[in-house]
Amino acid sequence: MGFGSVVLEHRFERDINRLRASAAIPVRIELWNGRRFDLSANPTVTIAIPNASALRYLIAPDLNKLGEAFVEGHIRVKGPIQEIFKVAERMARAATHTTRAGLHHMATHTRGRDRAAISYHYDVSNAFYALFLDPAMVYSCAYYRKNGDSLDTAQTQKLDHILGKLMLQPGERLLDIGCGWGALVIRAAQHYGATATGVTLSRNQFEYARERIRAAGLQQRCEVRLMDYRDIVDDGRFDKIASVGMFEHVGLKNLAGYFAKIHSLLKDGGLMLNHGITTSDIDSGWMGLGAGAFIDRYVFPDGELPHLSLVLKEMAVAGFELTDAESLRHHYARTCDAWAAALESNHDRALQEAGTRRVRIWQIYLAGCAYGFAHGWMNVYQLLACKAGPGAASALPLTREYMYRNSISVEHGRSRSH
Repeated sequence: MGFGSVVLEHRFERDINRLRASAAIPVRIELWNGRRFDLSANPTVTIAIPNASALRYLIAPDLNKLGEAFVEGHIRVKGPIQEIFKVAERMARAATHTTRAGLHHMATHTRGRDRAAISYHYDVSNAFYALFLDPAMVYSCAYYRKNGDSLDTAQTQKLDHILGKLMLQPGERLLDIGCGWGALVIRAAQHYGATATGVTLSRNQFEYARERIRAAGLQQRCEVRLMDYRDIVDDGRFDKIASVGMFEHVGLKNLAGYFAKIHSLLKDGGLMLNHGITTSDIDSGWMGLGAGAFIDRYVFPDGELPHLSLVLKEMAVAGFELTDAESLRHHYARTCDAWAAALESNHDRALQEAGTRRVRIWQIYLAGCAYGFAHGWMNVYQLLACKAGPGAASALPLTREYMYRNSISVEHGRSRSH
């Protein structure tokens, strides 16, 4: 063993002893030379270190370093993926003593750069996503009305919850910004009688959604465009606009322009619903413990989470009047749990579709999101707003009762288009 390896092993042992003294973490660490370190009496996770150079990932560990070691195969980890993330979080917390978010660079969100970031995340393989999403391929927070709801049921309820809040009527024009695989626009046309348009930057999503629309015979009332939302030119022509799980890609500097663009596309008095993830950090910084850096590198390049206060400010500046805000944080924890479990149950097929590295990214990301939403690291809000102006307030009922009455009627099969 070289001098550098001796130094690394010494630093590792010093840090591990500190961790063991400060927190009982259910992990066993096995070194290549047969040495073993248990950080609690009953470890649920085993980390195997194959060589001395890999020790650097466990010296002053954070979630970025540990995540990199896991994804790139520098360490071997055994245990349930949810337990693996919990162990990593506890190791990072014990090492840093804080979850405070850090400031980060603000990416330049050009059309080309955004297209590349979207392609990296979404254009993996439709078959890969199908292994853990519901049959409609809804890749955003589900809405659980009852504890026993399946993911499929909860995602359908989410679509109806959004369209119900928007009071979508037969013949109205709906725009879905960041439409994914087309579930919302298809449901809007098929069950609400609307004329629905979706836009996405992902070619895989675009082609899949277009085929689903054709198969359902909805070409006359439903379309998906492969384009940047900034390039939509149908100003003032949409009655209702939804944006679901998209503004995380917009960028903090571009929030003002994002809401201004939506405002220009909406008719006077029209309704807009923004469904998106926010950070708990008041300064809109990266999530702490290195989680934000890991996500930026491996999962959502250039993704930026705003704090709710910043979102509300930019909506108001753009001319929107907020009419309803609902947190779905606990719903998203359940959703990510369901996705993570489905990915684990389809692990071998996922490896065939996406390869070992990509599967490891999604394993730790989904387990981490479930933990993060459950513990309030981030939130997800549905924000319903009206394009302010004369007569705008009259577009909404006096109470929220309509939101549930409308969605329940569709859930029970009484289509709004009939």
